[in-house]
Amino acid sequence: MPTQYIYLHGFASSANSTKARDIGDRFAKIQTKLKIPDLNAGDFSQLTITRQIAQVAAEFSNDSTPVTLIGSSLGGLTAAHLGQRYLQVERLVLLAPAFGFLSHWLPKLGDEKVQRWQQEKYIMVYHYGEEQSIPLSYDFVTDAAQYQEKFLQRSIPTLILHGKKDEVIPIEASRDFARCRSWVELVELDSDHALGDVMEKIWQAIRLFCQLP
Repeated sequence: MPTQYIYLHGFASSANSTKARDIGDRFAKIQTKLKIPDLNAGDFSQLTITRQIAQVAAEFSNDSTPVTLIGSSLGGLTAAHLGQRYLQVERLVLLAPAFGFLSHWLPKLGDEKVQRWQQEKYIMVYHYGEEQSIPLSYDFVTDAAQYQEKFLQRSIPTLILHGKKDEVIPIEASRDFARCRSWVELVELDSDHALGDVMEKIWQAIRLFCQLP
């Protein structure tokens, strides 16, 4: 049975991001279908990881079609939790996955700003896909807090590609994740969070790992 491939873009990004387009084009060249859903779902303000998981699961063809998820940053974290929950997910490719996302992001905002966000319910976040700031509900934080790496224990073949100079999610997050999971292969790249300068290496690793033509 042919595998279904789905790409999950990152936080405040879009289905039309540079990485999504690059990987989509490469799949098209080998005549393999890659679904790239828009995880903003027309309402970034009410984004939660729970909503992303439900949205992507709704894209699965049926209960028996094997699925390979390729996820970038927060999309990588979402993909990992989908893999834990849905047995038809047979393979994961995670690009700079946002493990410990809140623990890296919230300190950068600062306590005062986070407290104000909690009180006022919304904070303005720059959305790279829309090229403007959009309000994001504090529900995103309360929802994300429940998605912890300790729950990811299903031994699903997983390839992580992470830049050693990542300024958003430090490489240590992926090192820690891979260290106690024998089914995870971590490839460290000489790049930053965007991984824009190593796309050819990433593509070759994906082809090999997914046994693509």
